Amino acid sequence: MVGVDYTHTTMLRRRFLQTLATVPAAQQLLRAGGTSDTDTGTAAQRARILPRGIGPGSTIGIVAPASAAFSSEIRDFVALCTAWGVKTKLGRNISRRSGYLSAPDEKRAAEFMEFIEDPTVDAVVCARGGYGVMRILPLLDFAAIRQAGKVIMGFSDITALLVAVNQMSGLVTFHGPVASSSFDTFTVQSLESVILQTQPPKAFQDQRLTTIQPGLAQGRLTGGNLAMVVSTLGTRYEIDTRDAILFLEEINEEPYRIDRMLTQLWLAGKLQTCKAIAFGNFRNCEAKGISITGPSFTLEQVFHERIAPLGVPAIYGLPFGHVKSKLTLPIGIQAELDATKKQLTLLEPATALRSSQQ
Repeated sequence: MVGVDYTHTTMLRRRFLQTLATVPAAQQLLRAGGTSDTDTGTAAQRARILPRGIGPGSTIGIVAPASAAFSSEIRDFVALCTAWGVKTKLGRNISRRSGYLSAPDEKRAAEFMEFIEDPTVDAVVCARGGYGVMRILPLLDFAAIRQAGKVIMGFSDITALLVAVNQMSGLVTFHGPVASSSFDTFTVQSLESVILQTQPPKAFQDQRLTTIQPGLAQGRLTGGNLAMVVSTLGTRYEIDTRDAILFLEEINEEPYRIDRMLTQLWLAGKLQTCKAIAFGNFRNCEAKGISITGPSFTLEQVFHERIAPLGVPAIYGLPFGHVKSKLTLPIGIQAELDATKKQLTLLEPATALRSSQQ
C-alpha cells in the first residue's frame, strides 16, 4: 500500500491558498468558498456558446481531474484520435495515484486549467471518472473556461464538472466517453457526429426502449450520473432543470437507492420543472434477491411510481453513460424527446464549425 504524505499535501494546499489570496480576483472566491457569482452565473444568465469543433490538425488533451487511469487503458482513444488526424497530449496526473484520486486537489485543478488555457490544446477529454471532480470545482476559473471555448467531455463522476461548466460559463459540454472507454462502431459514430460534425446528428430511435409517460417535448439537454446530480444539490453547482430534458443514468445501485435519489430530486423541485426525462440503461441496478424488508420493487416500477405522475414525457433504456455502446449527449443544446415514438433528437449543432474559426 502506497502511503500518502498528508503533511506535504497540507503544506501545498496552504501555499496554493496563500497565493490565491494575493490575487484580488481570487479574494472573493476564498471568502465565498468557490467561484464568485459576480464573475460567472448560471447558463440562463450567461449567453450560451458552442466550443470550437475538432478536426484534422487539432490536439486533444487527456487529463485526470478525478481518478487515475493506466496508460494502457487510453490506447484505443489515442489510436482513434490518430485515425482522425488529431494529436493527443497527456496530462502528467493520468497514471499517478493519491489514494482514490489521481493527485491532490490543487494539482488536479491546476492541470485541468493548464490544458484549458494552453493555446495548443483544442479539447479536453477526461481519462476516467471514479471520484474527485466535486473537490476541485471551487478551484476552477469558469471565466477562463468560457473564454477558451473548448470541448470538455466525460461521464460518471465527470458529470459534476460538465454541469458546473455549462451553468457557470454557458459553454456547451459533452456527456460522452472518457479516454479509457471502449470505442465500438456505435460509440465512435455518435461521437463523430456530435464532436467532429462529420455528419448531421441523427435521431436515436429504438423500439426496445420503455415508455414511462408518452408525449413529445423539446428542451435544453442536461444531466448525467444520478448520484452526482443529487450530490450537488444545495450547492452553487446544483443542476438547473428548468425547461430541460433531464437525462440520468446509474450503475450498481439497487431500486430503493434509485428511489431515494429520485425522491430527493423531487423534494428539491428538480423533477417538476423538467420538460421531459430520459433514463439510461441503469446497469446492474435491479434488486439482488429478497432483503430483510421483503421483496423489492423493480427498477421499472420505481420509474413509473416516481416519474409518471409528473405528466411529462419520459423514457427508459437509452444507451449513454455506463454502457459499452454509448451516445454522446451535449449539455446545453436543444433536443426533442418523443417518448411515444421512443426517439431522442438533437435539434442543433453542438460545436462551432471549424471553417468559421479560420
